[in-house]
Amino acid sequence: MKTFYCDGCGSLVFFENIQCLKCQRTLGFIPELLDLSALEAADQYCWRALATSGENRLYRLCANSQEHQVCNWLVPVDDAEPHCQSCRLNEVIPNLADPANKERWFKLEQAKRRLIYTLLNLQLPLTEGTNPPSPRLHFRFLADSANEAVITGHQQGLITLNIAEADDPERERRRVGFHEPYRTLLGHLRHEVAHYYWDRLIANTQHVQAFRDHFGDETQDYAAALKQHYESGPPSDWQTRHVSAYASTHPWEDWAETWAHYLHIVDTLETAASFGLRLQPRHPNAQTMTADPQNATRKEQSFDNMLQHWWPLTYALNALNRGMGLPDLYPFVLSNAALDKVRFVHTLVLQSRGTSG
Repeated sequence: MKTFYCDGCGSLVFFENIQCLKCQRTLGFIPELLDLSALEAADQYCWRALATSGENRLYRLCANSQEHQVCNWLVPVDDAEPHCQSCRLNEVIPNLADPANKERWFKLEQAKRRLIYTLLNLQLPLTEGTNPPSPRLHFRFLADSANEAVITGHQQGLITLNIAEADDPERERRRVGFHEPYRTLLGHLRHEVAHYYWDRLIANTQHVQAFRDHFGDETQDYAAALKQHYESGPPSDWQTRHVSAYASTHPWEDWAETWAHYLHIVDTLETAASFGLRLQPRHPNAQTMTADPQNATRKEQSFDNMLQHWWPLTYALNALNRGMGLPDLYPFVLSNAALDKVRFVHTLVLQSRGTSG
């Protein structure tokens, strides 16, 4: 994600901020411009965007900002929809009669907005498609009940997420229990949205055979594959072909884990480039990194160019984390076969950019 600066005082501000800490100006994110703008009150209900990209246009705060203080995105003043582009994708929100659920929902929305930012930045379709007919992307955030446990998953455009994942201790318990090196809310959303884009970009298209060449035959019994995975675990050589152990379960899960991995790379590289990060290790054989914003975030850049930035960045980030006594930020080792799958995702995203069908 790119960095943002207050249009009032020039201070560094962040994607999640609702106010500049230095000059106290109200901030709001404009999704159609992918820009966080300082705001000036125009009247009781409208705000004027001060960002150059905003061209002094008028906006309203998202209804979930006004009513629940869980959103910082804006809605054009002439848009009849009360919710922003991210919040209007919600079909079900957590039951707010439970006070703890508001904090869980806040964390879920933060992760979802970061996901939607990346999807908009990649110009991927979110609304209904017509050729072939495709559902819009939408979300349900649900809690376990006494009679039923909520299973995180995707079905026909609808992503369901168990809000227990927003509780850090519970999510860590599940991460350890499933022997996962990485488990986050954003990671869950990136994984689940991959199933949506498999339906949207691959199913019933000319890309099916290329998908099978990389990931395998998705028509194999999915339920049986899951049962096999949870009873016997991944094959001992899974790292030679997959980005994660779970990716070895079934071609659909391999695709989802690979897609999520691609979004990890895209978002982190954009952030590094936006900060102008450069790495120049002292050892002459160590890889350098020059995250030029005009090149590293160029939408049409080659996958090889991305990797030239990515590898040295991950080495540095892991070393910094270890210096703080924390686990590796990037706890993955990718084989050439796994990288070829990530490359396939990159190519497909470029080919599909801006499609509505």
